[in-house]
Amino acid sequence: MRIAVVSDIHGNALALDALLADLSGERIEHGVCLGDAIQGGAQPAAVVARLRELAWPVVMGNADAWLLTGVETGAQGPPSAYQLAVRDWSLAQLSVDDRAFIAAFRPTVEFDLPGGTPLLCAHGSPKSFDDIILPEMGDAGVLDLLGPTGGAIVCGGHTHTQQFRPLGDRFWFNPGSVGLPFRRDLSDDPSRVGRWAECAVLTVEEDGRTRLEFRRIPYDVERLIESIRASGIPEPERLAERYRVD
Repeated sequence: MRIAVVSDIHGNALALDALLADLSGERIEHGVCLGDAIQGGAQPAAVVARLRELAWPVVMGNADAWLLTGVETGAQGPPSAYQLAVRDWSLAQLSVDDRAFIAAFRPTVEFDLPGGTPLLCAHGSPKSFDDIILPEMGDAGVLDLLGPTGGAIVCGGHTHTQQFRPLGDRFWFNPGSVGLPFRRDLSDDPSRVGRWAECAVLTVEEDGRTRLEFRRIPYDVERLIESIRASGIPEPERLAERYRVD
């Protein structure tokens, strides 16, 4: 069984299309999106359309929930005027059916894998879409956030950072971000993002052996920047600047 795992598209349909093109022609039986699919980018309605076509299960992310409700549940404080303006614009791009589609995103998604080990898919953690797991967190902290998972392989997004963490006889991984992969190597400018789309492909053989592949797929970011500027999103240069090249 091969499962494509994506997360944090954030309204970037061009990046998602590049990723899907990279996967096309391969034997991918299942796919899952770990949330934060719509809010924040210049193509929210196009991303909804792509996810409808794919018919992959989608996990509810914190940004998805905030887009629908306007209720901030994380620890980052109240949203800025800019974030509120982008939210209002994003909602205006979505139909009633689009909003109902997003509201049906699930808290977690689970797959039965060959060999009897399940795959548990969340956004932040199975406990909360606001939970943050970063590379510098110790194993004990990660295990505490994951909670009892019945020996499952677990995956989550939220931090826009590809990660792999062995945890005894199981493991946790983060496929990174499709639309806004963070450049954590640029500590002087943490707002910058990579000019590629990230995902992971999990392969599980009939005897339970697993293989995990992380991917980074380049795409036409200059075309993305043009689409941002033409979209009507508030302060388009603010978003376009995140993809700049020095």
